[in-house]
Amino acid sequence: MVPRRDRRFAEAALAAVILVLALPLLLLTAVGILLSDPGPVFYIAERVGLSGVPFRMYKFRTMRRAKNPGSRIAAARDPRVFPFGLLLRSLKLDELPQLLNIVRGEMAFVGPRPEDPWFVEHAYSAQDRETLLVRPGLTSPGTLYYFTHAEQFLDAVGTEAAYVSGPLKIKLQLDREYIARATGGSDLRLICETVRVLLRRPPSYIQ
Repeated sequence: MVPRRDRRFAEAALAAVILVLALPLLLLTAVGILLSDPGPVFYIAERVGLSGVPFRMYKFRTMRRAKNPGSRIAAARDPRVFPFGLLLRSLKLDELPQLLNIVRGEMAFVGPRPEDPWFVEHAYSAQDRETLLVRPGLTSPGTLYYFTHAEQFLDAVGTEAAYVSGPLKIKLQLDREYIARATGGSDLRLICETVRVLLRRPPSYIQ
């Protein structure tokens, strides 16, 4: 198994290469956001990382700016999401800037999705906090579960409460179980499965 330190540098180097190769796509996405809704291209969110240390996670902005930001969880067909943002969210292209978080060593390709500090403080049990013993990542079993079985069913009414009582607990349980037996091989298989799911699932904007 690759030592953790060496793996971190290898992932950072790979993320940097992908960022360079994806530069045309990143630029087109930025232009699309600017044409769709006035405001910043990026959404910067505080998230809880390794050992409970907060960090700033980068995403492409997909929601309209508002004085009252509303729910911390986006509902299915959330009215705050502008049409081009819905396309980005459906294809998960809004997550591409997190490659920069991998370069910075704050995230990995595989690991539990980094959570909002409010949910960590108010909804995590002592067992759930075991997921903070590894770097958060772009994908994990819990992330795939949420994408394929939960995300599209959260409505705008009571979204946060519904998320905490259902999907969040299942996500964390799946990720705890995965962390306990994860290997380099299982991580690679999970990345391939994530790509397969993204390619095969119909985007929400045409469902």
